[in-house]
Amino acid sequence: MVENWLKNGKAYNYYGAYLRKTFEGKRVFKVIVDGGFTCPNRDGVKGYGGCTYCNVDSFTPDSARKLPTVREQVEEGIRKARNSYGAEKFIIYFQPNTNTYAPAHLLKMMYDEALSICPEDTVGLAVGTRPDCLDFEKIALLESYTDHLDVDLEMGMESIYDETLAKINRGCTHAELENVLALLENSPLNVCVHTIFGFPWESKEMMLEYAHVINSFKQIKFVKLHHLHIVKGSIMGSRFDKEPFDLFSLEEYGDFLAEFIPLLRPDIVLQRIYGLAEQDLLIAPKWNKSKSQVQHFLDKHLIEKGAIQGSQYQQPELSSL
Repeated sequence: MVENWLKNGKAYNYYGAYLRKTFEGKRVFKVIVDGGFTCPNRDGVKGYGGCTYCNVDSFTPDSARKLPTVREQVEEGIRKARNSYGAEKFIIYFQPNTNTYAPAHLLKMMYDEALSICPEDTVGLAVGTRPDCLDFEKIALLESYTDHLDVDLEMGMESIYDETLAKINRGCTHAELENVLALLENSPLNVCVHTIFGFPWESKEMMLEYAHVINSFKQIKFVKLHHLHIVKGSIMGSRFDKEPFDLFSLEEYGDFLAEFIPLLRPDIVLQRIYGLAEQDLLIAPKWNKSKSQVQHFLDKHLIEKGAIQGSQYQQPELSSL
């Protein structure tokens, strides 16, 4: 397994290889859909303003923001993916905001519509959400698609520390994530969690502890690793000019990943090892590289450091809750 990673210039279990293996070498592309959802800490149910680091525009493409219907978004996304990237198969990806924040019967109508656009070439459904917006009924709905689709359930873990979650106005606790993971223990869903590294009050040792927590849940199949970046339109962005703090340089982040990734279980697939907003929204850090250049730098840095995923993994007692 490691030999295959290294042959492809990676020191970790990377998502591209997973897609090629799962879908028999077909070119698979995610089509992002904005379902028009909000979040419970934006609409007043739990709070206002959203997470302090968040500006939803920073991770929503123009194609999703400007097209008014789910159908038009999917049709345009598939057309662009075919013409620009040679995509052959598609994963319909409900990404912006909280995509289970509605009654299950309404969610089913929206998911079904998106999946009906190109059923012969649609191989997956991915749904990004929060752990406090999931329950048995919504999990069962997502599981109902797994008889014919690869279904990813993405949840923002962000931090394992409740103090951090409170400071960033997350509106939920780490225990709420653990409770949902308990519901998903034997689920056919592909469970993915997001992390954010670089909150100024968390030490390196605190951040490395994320790996041990992730490892303890066998139901976690995918992870997305992000460094903290400051974007325009976010609460954190409005404060940053007045109260700046240190953020990872590209080299520092590479060094951190070189310590973190070896701690992870080797079976966990890393869908992403960094995340950057578009340049017109990004305040900091300014790495002055394109996304592909950042990816190349980090991949090369990990190999040079000999930072192979799982090389320092020690099997814990798996959490069953």
